Amino acid sequence: MKSKTFLLSIIVLLSTLNLSAQNTSYQKPPKDVMDVLNAAAIPQTSISPAKDKILLLEPLSYPSIDELSQPMLRLAGLRINPNTNGAHRQPYAIKLTLKNIVDGKETIVNLPTGAQIISPQWSADGKYVAAGNITPTGIELWIVETANGKATMIKNAKVNTAFGGFSWMPDQKSLLVNLVSPKRGAAPSYQNLTPTAPNIQETTGKTGAIRTYQDLLRSPNDEALFDYYATSQLAVVSVDGKIREIGQPAIFETATISPDGNYILTSRVQRPFSYLLPANDFPQEVEVWDTNGKSVYKGASVPLQDNIPVDGVTTAPRNFGWIPTEAATLVWAEALDEGNPKAKVEFRDKIMRIAAPFSAAPTEIVKIQHRLAGRSFGERDGLMLFSDYNRDTRRRRLFVMDYRSSASAPKLISDLNVAERYKDIGQPVVKRLPNGFSVVQQNGDEIFLTGLGASDEGDKPFLRKLNLKTEETTPLFQSRGDSYESFVALISDDGKKIITRRESIAATPNLYVISLCSLSNNSGTDCANGETKLTNFPDPAPQLRGIKKQLVKYKRADGVVLSFTLYTPPNYKEGTKLPTLVWAYPLEFTDASVAGQVSGSTNRFTSIGGISHLFFLLNGYAVLDNTTMPVVGDPETVNDTFIKQINDSAKAAIDKGVEMGIVDPERVGVGGHSYGAFMTANLLAHSDLFRAGIARSGAYNRTLTPFGFQGERRNFWEATELYTKISPFFYADKINEPILLIHGEADNNTGTFPIQSERLFAALQGTGGTARLVMLPHESHGYSARQSVEHTLFEMISWFDKYVKNAKPREKNQTAKQ
Repeated sequence: MKSKTFLLSIIVLLSTLNLSAQNTSYQKPPKDVMDVLNAAAIPQTSISPAKDKILLLEPLSYPSIDELSQPMLRLAGLRINPNTNGAHRQPYAIKLTLKNIVDGKETIVNLPTGAQIISPQWSADGKYVAAGNITPTGIELWIVETANGKATMIKNAKVNTAFGGFSWMPDQKSLLVNLVSPKRGAAPSYQNLTPTAPNIQETTGKTGAIRTYQDLLRSPNDEALFDYYATSQLAVVSVDGKIREIGQPAIFETATISPDGNYILTSRVQRPFSYLLPANDFPQEVEVWDTNGKSVYKGASVPLQDNIPVDGVTTAPRNFGWIPTEAATLVWAEALDEGNPKAKVEFRDKIMRIAAPFSAAPTEIVKIQHRLAGRSFGERDGLMLFSDYNRDTRRRRLFVMDYRSSASAPKLISDLNVAERYKDIGQPVVKRLPNGFSVVQQNGDEIFLTGLGASDEGDKPFLRKLNLKTEETTPLFQSRGDSYESFVALISDDGKKIITRRESIAATPNLYVISLCSLSNNSGTDCANGETKLTNFPDPAPQLRGIKKQLVKYKRADGVVLSFTLYTPPNYKEGTKLPTLVWAYPLEFTDASVAGQVSGSTNRFTSIGGISHLFFLLNGYAVLDNTTMPVVGDPETVNDTFIKQINDSAKAAIDKGVEMGIVDPERVGVGGHSYGAFMTANLLAHSDLFRAGIARSGAYNRTLTPFGFQGERRNFWEATELYTKISPFFYADKINEPILLIHGEADNNTGTFPIQSERLFAALQGTGGTARLVMLPHESHGYSARQSVEHTLFEMISWFDKYVKNAKPREKNQTAKQ
């Protein structure tokens, strides 16, 4: 008996070694996929606040794995590169070009060789662009003169972008910067440390939902490292290179200059640090400083946020900011319900203010019935917009008022379900004031609103005017025909000349200047009197133009309207049944009518990049993209029927594709990322609809996220049965279709620890399932290194080619899952 056990152990060990030895180098996907991956990226664009120039940014699409392999300190929810004192893996541009709007003249910015440009910021007058440049030893601060493209590095100034950055001062000739202090000593060690004591945590009866955060502090040495790399020296840095330090170094969660330039709103992180929460939940001291660093007003002492209810807020004053149109008036919110969303109160929040010199008592602007969800200010007339959110009904309301007058009652402008798309009035258009602050742009009694323009036919972006007195709306522009055109910026204050971004299935996205006249409410056209094309970006991958797509709508068994975007591969022949990928991400709704609303547009330019599932189109698959998987019900109990609803949605999608004569029902696979991966594993565990699945960066055991997930409000101890029922880990023995699990080894997304994929794979291996686990070194929740992207696509296509495209017919007598 012992000899048999020993022999079995050897066989298991050898099989495990065989699994771990497969594909020991990074692999590449098929050539057609590589050709598209290697295509040049369309430049990103940024319009000058002066509306005279466009900044074109050429991004680096895929950094090398060498770049991701640089040292990374995972501290208090941050990821820090100790070599640069910046955030680890910051996306950057490798080329900047300035383009005149009037004549189209382009000026290449004279950046240093090998520049890695981050966070470009226009000055409000459009004369300068400030930007960071990543170097091996730190983040440099550069100033670009937009008149001639000359770029100058500020000497002796390294920016702390690990916990800070830079922003323009109101004079638009200098910046407020979080500098790496040149006076600090050597950094604490982070390698080969010998412990001096155990790492201890203690709790003393406090209650509070603790989410499954990652990259938290774990030891006294971690605390020292966080203190060292997060600390910065505030300074005013002028465009000509002068540096004036302000106050003492600190860990600044916030440092915002007042509109008149005389005060700084600061929020400094304090000890004790937490091993359970990220840095933004640490204790903070909120103060107003003068520009010499002297505290002139204390806004709040915010305690450690370790006892906040689910969907709750702190009891301390919060959401501090400046009123943009006043010299130095501070505004903030305070909870009236002890921060508890379940408390029964008449008002949940109030908005307060106090003006410099901060010697009078704060005054109340308004009490708010539900939780404050946002505020903004207009450019004149005391205009303030604010929204509140009703957790019980999942509705958001928008109000306007004159914040200066106690007699000004809030006026309701919009009251919609948060998931409502078709009736969404849009977002206010903002402008930059000369002091650099952004405000809602006004034109007499009117403001401008821009939105996606969702409809049964897909998104049709719009620009309209709203009269705040009469509440009448005037359409100015809306995308029409077979193009997708979205509002970018106002050129004229009256809205008669705008910049748009236009694209279509065949045309790359480009910028246009369009002259408009007002629309009648039912005209359906943009009433364009003339237009000028500003950019002319070429098609980076013409081979994709053969891809066809269409919006398809259908119904679930319970009558809920569903949809997907059907993609067919280049040169597809009508009537041919194809192997098919269903790609989806479940969403929660309280209203079935809202759940069925369409999102996206089939008129958009088809571009594929990164780890996109649309690459399957180049390998002969049909793709049902954005397949809606609504989970409809009461917010408190909606997940009780999660399994049934996603199963019914998946079946309806497949049936519709089969009905159209495109989907081969014997060759359908399913895939998703994050919550979509969770969905994928559940569909394989609880149905026989699919031949195989791809689950990327998912969570599969909800007992490891015991204080909620997605919109789930109950904790594990309140809904133990639900947490186990909805966890595919507990049904690993039912997953009898092949599943490919892919996960970044450095995933920092809340709840999706890499161990989630590792444990599900172990369960599948132990119960006889067919699975493959791919762990990507140095990658986070999404994957960015070129080698990782290529290998992910290789794994996905290879897996489906084996188990979907070339799958053998299923046995008819296979027992259905329950």
